Amino acid sequence: MQKTAPPKTYRVKSFGCQMNVYDGERMAEMLAEKGITEALEGEDADLVVLNTCHIREKAAEKVYSDIGRLTKGKTQKKAPMIAVAGCVAQAEGEEIMERAPAVSMVVGPQAYHRLPGMIDNAVNGVRSTDTDMPADAKFAELPSRRKVSPGSFLTIQEGCDKFCTYCVVPYTRGAEISRPYSALVDEAKKLVEAGAKEITLLGQNVSAWTGEDEAGRKIGMAGLIRALAKDPDLKRIRYTTSHPADMDDELIDTHGEIEKLMPYLHLPVQSGNDRVLKAMNRSHTAESYLKLLERFRAARPDLALSGDFIVGFPGETDAEFEDTLKIVDEVRYAQAYSFKYSPRPGTPAATMDDQVPLEVMDERLQRLQASLRRDQQAFNDASVGKTCEVLVERKGKLDGQWLGKSPWLQSVHFTGDVQIGDLAQVELIQAGQQSLGGRLLETVLA
Repeated sequence: MQKTAPPKTYRVKSFGCQMNVYDGERMAEMLAEKGITEALEGEDADLVVLNTCHIREKAAEKVYSDIGRLTKGKTQKKAPMIAVAGCVAQAEGEEIMERAPAVSMVVGPQAYHRLPGMIDNAVNGVRSTDTDMPADAKFAELPSRRKVSPGSFLTIQEGCDKFCTYCVVPYTRGAEISRPYSALVDEAKKLVEAGAKEITLLGQNVSAWTGEDEAGRKIGMAGLIRALAKDPDLKRIRYTTSHPADMDDELIDTHGEIEKLMPYLHLPVQSGNDRVLKAMNRSHTAESYLKLLERFRAARPDLALSGDFIVGFPGETDAEFEDTLKIVDEVRYAQAYSFKYSPRPGTPAATMDDQVPLEVMDERLQRLQASLRRDQQAFNDASVGKTCEVLVERKGKLDGQWLGKSPWLQSVHFTGDVQIGDLAQVELIQAGQQSLGGRLLETVLA
């Protein structure tokens, strides 16, 4: 690899979960600290960071396809410097360097704070790979937050110890670690001072967060939520993604006691059949999951529920899939995410017998999604006539139109005299499946 000019512009392309979005924003802030500016829309960037996700099938192939598009028809001097980051980088490591000579650096999700130094290496003609997993070290070395939206993300926990048989997270993100309480309170305060009105606490298993408060008392995520809620300028708190095994009584109580904690809960179940759940190494049963949801709904009756589903897990029969439809019918999710099972290399499920044919998975997914769409539409229909606060996030496509989020994480569009970051009192007057139409009643200058 030859020496090259230092990059002046960058573009970060993030795939997958909200934690990847957070990581992408932090990498962008590091690049800005280094004096590299974000490329304008439609402009070629000198440096492209592919911030990858490894959850879905063919994730690695998509990365190589993107690399090909970035370099096709370009000489080495004109092609951008390419960095592959995220979970595919962690899983593939040196193989990416071998297969894609155009890639200058490969960096895993726990080591991206070292990206500036890797760029310097690339400028000097040295390709590098860093997939170390230093516990919590990266957060201490990241620069101050620059990109702050009215609704901002705050990673409080990373990694997972659950080892679900279909999941690569324990291998790509490592063991569960919790960021220190003081660091989180400080970062949340800075986000709010910079204009954030809503903070979503993020983690691969966010409800597993533990720490010690300012008095040295051991607390869980409920204690952290209570502490953050004391900031008068923070208006809303959310969290995702949780595991049913880590939802304790205190966290359930916060949903009924902390007004700033929004009435929305994303709690993946994956299947409605106990045999399949056991094969997935999920610690709950269909019955224990439903009872847990009952407790949350008792604490917060207007709670909107969301979940994750996998269809076609190895060995899943037609009757077992019907159990998943039954749990959907009982819960009536406001939103949900559903996917066909895809084998991930290195996971136990990838080598299980009785892999379900693709055409069977396709048919099951269509049936499941039809039920989920039915329930999402019903939830939105039931919202018509309500008045709620909408956090204004951005302009809409039409003149004078604004888009924001309801307390139940619904997308709401309306017109009126507001600004980004306002909390607007809006009457919900029209329901679609993906969004609602509203009528502005008044604006609260938040």
